[in-house]
Amino acid sequence: MGMQRFEEIPVWQDARKMAQQVYRVTKSGDLSKDYGLKDQNQRASVSIMSNIAEGYERDSNREFAKFLTYAKGSSGEVRSLLYIALDQGYIDDKTFETLAANAVNISKQISGFQKYLRKTAH
Repeated sequence: MGMQRFEEIPVWQDARKMAQQVYRVTKSGDLSKDYGLKDQNQRASVSIMSNIAEGYERDSNREFAKFLTYAKGSSGEVRSLLYIALDQGYIDDKTFETLAANAVNISKQISGFQKYLRKTAH
């Protein structure tokens, strides 16, 4: 793979930024008081970067690809939760569009990475 640590993986770096953004957004306004939605959104965003890291540390491309599937699912979960936050008026359109676009970008990166890993799985 050419990377020594999961911290070097661009999609992990983007997932880290996404988690920071989600935490920032969920710490303020009415969303901060909707504990279930806030907590689920935070957990899902953390799950993206955590599954990328855990999969990388498994030392197998096949295992890594499997954990990337979990990360991609969590990215979709974040997007879905953002719709709820938008529909409830907890976040504005611009915040939604920025975070949702970041989640879509992460999903696309993960898909590309999965294809690469499946080609090289052993």
